[in-house]
Amino acid sequence: MGFLTPWFLAGGLALGLPIWLHMLRKHKTTPLPFSSLMFFEKRTQSSIKHKRLRYLMLFALRTLLILLIVLAFAHPFVTQRIPPRTRSNEITVLAIDNSLSMRAGTLLADAKTAAKSVVSGLHAGERAEVLAFGSRIQVMSEVTDDHAPLNAAIDAIEPSDTRTSFAELSRATRSMAQSLHLPLTVQLFSDMQQTGMPSNFNDLRLNADVKLEPHALEKKQEPNYTVENVVAPRRVYDNKKVRVLATVAGYGARKDVRNVSLVLNGRTVETKTVTVPEVGRATVEFLSLDVPPGFNKGEVRIDSADSLKADDVYYFSIERSDPRPALYVHDADSDGGLLYFKTALEAAGQAAFDVVPTTPDQSANISLSKYAFVVLSDVSIGQGFENQLRDYVRSGGSVLIVMGHRSLGSSGKVPVTGQKILETRYSGREGDRFQAAAWLDTSHPSILKDDRWDDVTFLRTIHVDIGGARVVAKLTDQTPLLLDQQVGQGHVLVFTSTFDNVDNNFPIRSSFVPFVEQTARYLAHMDSGPPSVLVDSFAELRDAKEKGTAVDVVDPKGERALTLDEATKATNIQFTMAGFYDIRRPNGRNELVAVNADRHESDLTPAAPDTLSLWQNTANGTAEAGSASAGEQKPLSLWWYVMLAVLALTVAESLLGNRHLSVDKEAA
Repeated sequence: MGFLTPWFLAGGLALGLPIWLHMLRKHKTTPLPFSSLMFFEKRTQSSIKHKRLRYLMLFALRTLLILLIVLAFAHPFVTQRIPPRTRSNEITVLAIDNSLSMRAGTLLADAKTAAKSVVSGLHAGERAEVLAFGSRIQVMSEVTDDHAPLNAAIDAIEPSDTRTSFAELSRATRSMAQSLHLPLTVQLFSDMQQTGMPSNFNDLRLNADVKLEPHALEKKQEPNYTVENVVAPRRVYDNKKVRVLATVAGYGARKDVRNVSLVLNGRTVETKTVTVPEVGRATVEFLSLDVPPGFNKGEVRIDSADSLKADDVYYFSIERSDPRPALYVHDADSDGGLLYFKTALEAAGQAAFDVVPTTPDQSANISLSKYAFVVLSDVSIGQGFENQLRDYVRSGGSVLIVMGHRSLGSSGKVPVTGQKILETRYSGREGDRFQAAAWLDTSHPSILKDDRWDDVTFLRTIHVDIGGARVVAKLTDQTPLLLDQQVGQGHVLVFTSTFDNVDNNFPIRSSFVPFVEQTARYLAHMDSGPPSVLVDSFAELRDAKEKGTAVDVVDPKGERALTLDEATKATNIQFTMAGFYDIRRPNGRNELVAVNADRHESDLTPAAPDTLSLWQNTANGTAEAGSASAGEQKPLSLWWYVMLAVLALTVAESLLGNRHLSVDKEAA
């Protein structure tokens, strides 16, 4: 027996209270009237009689009551031994890592052999299940005690290009333990890669009924070289040579020389040598890539010098296409900023668009569907052409409307969107000399690349009612400068000033070029993403208006990645292996997607033994919160029992005290 708060035992001094009440209190006598005391002899009365204990039973109850109250505050406890938990009906989970790093040497084969050894050691009636895991979990077999299907499931595990995720394995085992309500023993076969550990260690938490037995196939870091990254344009629009920059990394490797090759459509274009420093990186630049028209499969390879050959190649796709025409409508008597707009697109470095100038009178019979986007630069258009533009935008086209004094028209509204034109604002000598861009929405594609417009001044702007449009930029006086409104499937951008360097100085500022480039790409629905993506990433297959149309996807093995039902219903696809995916859409927006494995897998450094030990012990921490582990000694508090005794003694003391009090009154 022990006490959690033994200092409260000092309260035992309160035992003197009942002693004082029963023995040491002063003796009191009732005075009697008498005529004279002269015949009385003077004596000292003995006090022994009055110091004797009275009502021994009541005294004992009060003393014991105080003693129990003191014990209650001291929190007495006794230790009891909890019997060991039984793990009856235990299920063995064989978790085999099939991520990219397990393709080094014979690691995956060794993991399968070790797993089969565990299966052969299972006794009759002991059940098991086989899992394969990388970044996600694959259930390879049912829970069974038959060794044949378990061994077949182990043999069926194939190497993958995914990244190791021990957090995903822990999540899966937690879910299994909760659904089966049975204890699990997880036999983990992996190289125990350090990069597979999550940043938040709590993600590795195991349930109390989960016992982890890791089998580390690698005890030390193996040297490994890899093509870590490739920088190349995704699209080109001319016959100029293309620059490709590759990065070669060495993990746990000594300083060495590697041969790096640039491959296009299966043909080696150029090979260079590079010295990779010890545990470092080196870059290689290729300037001789001549890209033929259409989609092209690019690769950067290094000569293999380690056991992991799967990361010695990096894929990238590059497309060469003709410039897309863009219609620029301006007034016949004015350039309307055409020169500045074309120059900005050319200065962007890629001739992605061919600007076709025209006037409102010449545009009446033009078929707008062949244009990537349309620009209305400070012009007034007729109702017929406006109806054409509205149909063009509703079907997915885009229009940039540049507002000036010529675009006010007689209707007093912005073409296509119908927004009301409120007034023309001019900054003159009598007031503010100019207005500046005071606020920019940096999440909008037009502003995303360059949000520094500090040196741009505006002298005249057109104040337009916002309506349901998204405000992208505002001036100092809160006048909307750039508005974006969706009409049907397309977009209309309204710029409330001009591009002619008269109403503002925007066309001669450095921010104009990135604005024009990004706006043109946004209006033309041109994806300016990277030339490659990672395994397990997703891609959109169709939009809302393409529902029900078939999409054909060919994976790196040359097989169809979608079933017939998925080809007509799936809205996106997940890339599960490295290589090239050929996506063919019915609207002609075909795409060649290059997919690469996450290069975190190239670092073969195993996790520290202490980390694995902590991971195993997370189940012990959960067990302590729920139930005791085998052979554990747990304190059992006696507080409630003491308080029940206090309650009983309080009632008894009250009854007995009232009885003696009534007797004293009768005697008096």
